[in-house]
Amino acid sequence: MREVMTDIKRWQTEQEEVALATVIETWGSSPRRPGAKMALTPDGKIAGSVSGGCVEGAVFEAGVEALEQRRPRRLHFGVADETAWDVGLACGGEIDIFVEPLDPELAARIGRLLNEERAGVVATVVEGPEEYVGAKLFVDEDGTVSGDLDEGVAAAVREEAAVTLAAGQPRRITVPTEAATLELFLDVILPPPTLIMVGGVHIAIALAKMARALNYRTIIVDPRRAFGSEERFPEVDELIQTWPQEAFANLALTPSTAVTMLTHDPKIDDPALKIVLDSSAFYVGALGSSRTHARRRRRLLEDGVAEEKVDRIHAPIGLDIEAQTPEEIAVAIMAEIVAARRKRRPTEEVEGGK
Repeated sequence: MREVMTDIKRWQTEQEEVALATVIETWGSSPRRPGAKMALTPDGKIAGSVSGGCVEGAVFEAGVEALEQRRPRRLHFGVADETAWDVGLACGGEIDIFVEPLDPELAARIGRLLNEERAGVVATVVEGPEEYVGAKLFVDEDGTVSGDLDEGVAAAVREEAAVTLAAGQPRRITVPTEAATLELFLDVILPPPTLIMVGGVHIAIALAKMARALNYRTIIVDPRRAFGSEERFPEVDELIQTWPQEAFANLALTPSTAVTMLTHDPKIDDPALKIVLDSSAFYVGALGSSRTHARRRRRLLEDGVAEEKVDRIHAPIGLDIEAQTPEEIAVAIMAEIVAARRKRRPTEEVEGGK
């Protein structure tokens, strides 16, 4: 939602009606994944993408129709391999898209969530009796539920929303009711991803620049003022010149947070690891060779850190691309962080291809 929100706000300020299209299911090699958005107005304004191809034309027409009729629609597109590229579905993929008039109140609520950098789930009925389709529940990160559906559905959605937020990925669920079984799409609203770098070393300079290019919020933690200085890191979002124990006491570690340990100094890295490994951060990496990590692992286990938590550490940090320079090492680290955030192994099929 973040990628289309700026345009939506502008259009609504101009008193435009807005329709929202959301990818809710894909099969095969669809270029866009569940949760991808396209917003549109009847006079031809478009933001975002749901396929990267000519499917957008059909989706636009369906969006205009949804606004005219004040009714949502579920669309399905599927093509054979030989015609896939003509409609933007690579390698014969299939895609389901839910198109609906965008409620200004819902848009404002999501906008506030994004501005406050909080998490939440928007649950939408995408299949069921006509009177249910399009109905929504909004689940805040604290579990508060509000919306159009009854308490039984709300209770089921609240439980599933917690799982969805922990995974950080949208998903579909089914909820039985007395009237019918409802299919809901649970869309995740997450704060912008954050990269916390413990250690203002030379690698961190390149890594911070790369993370910012990928729209990560960047934070440097280093008690050594010669390393964690403004001269070395003029563009990071936050520079914390204190020990990790104090720094992490005031930092939120969420499912949108990645943390890298870059100092090679056990006095700095080990206390930070003990805190971070007990959090919901989606990525924890530590610089050093296999031998260095073996010693680190032994220290943590001897200090009482559970083995399954120590196993969370990506070490040696980064993808194995034979990186040598700080910039190459930063590429390897950032690629591994992206892979972890997308919950996909680096060798798996990439978006939009085989």
